[in-house]
Amino acid sequence: MPSVLHEAVADLFRQRPRLAADLLTLSDECAVPEFDHARLESGDFPDIDPTEYRADAVVALTNGNSPVLAVVIEVQLRPDPEKGWSWPVYLTTLRARLRCPTVLLVLCADDRTAARCRRPLLLAPRCTLVPVVFGPADVPVITDRAQVGRNPELAVLSAVAHRNHPDREQILAVFAAEMVDVANGQMYIDLVLAILPRAARKLLETLMATGTYQYKSEFARRYYAEGEAKGEASALLTILRARQLPVPEEVEQRVLSCSDLDLLSSWVRRAATAATIEEVFEE
Repeated sequence: MPSVLHEAVADLFRQRPRLAADLLTLSDECAVPEFDHARLESGDFPDIDPTEYRADAVVALTNGNSPVLAVVIEVQLRPDPEKGWSWPVYLTTLRARLRCPTVLLVLCADDRTAARCRRPLLLAPRCTLVPVVFGPADVPVITDRAQVGRNPELAVLSAVAHRNHPDREQILAVFAAEMVDVANGQMYIDLVLAILPRAARKLLETLMATGTYQYKSEFARRYYAEGEAKGEASALLTILRARQLPVPEEVEQRVLSCSDLDLLSSWVRRAATAATIEEVFEE
């Protein structure tokens, strides 16, 4: 299952397709043609081979109804050598579908992954694919309140990419002050809170003067709860093994598939003192 960070970044382009053009303009690596509209396109690239090809997001920049540039957007949390084979499929299939130039835009979670993704891909003699890559260092640091209102999706990327930046407090301060009142602002606050490490999340909550922020969007509730459940499940299995209580495979699967935080917490409490595995999971 994709991580919350992966899905949150991809979802920014689904909410605001024009973000693809904004980033390409910032990169200076791709000439963005004149366009009057940015629209989402299907990210599926079927092949006669049963291999499944699906991009994280696809955006077409258009003049009227005519595409002038198509952008394949990929979110990479770690280096993946298989992408060197699938990315060219995305671009050539999309180029044939829309009959316009295509570009690959890759957003990376760390600088190491960004460096790997920048390597040119040799497709054929004198034919090389060079992705446009954004690592954390390439995302602008947004500390201007007006800029948050103009481009809230870029502000989300700034808050996530620079969560350990020396100016983190200022970045989160303008984010907290302006994001509540913009379109989709509540959802974007949820996404950032779900992604930030604990210290940064507490800082943002404090800046929003709530202290106990409640997730409003279904997206964030689902992914944040799943992350918490996975942590509880891992803790439970660790306790059981440390106490040398046998954990049958069916019990392990039951624990790992459980998403009820209250139930998981009760199992953890019982695991600390139970004499047998049956006592932990008794009804």
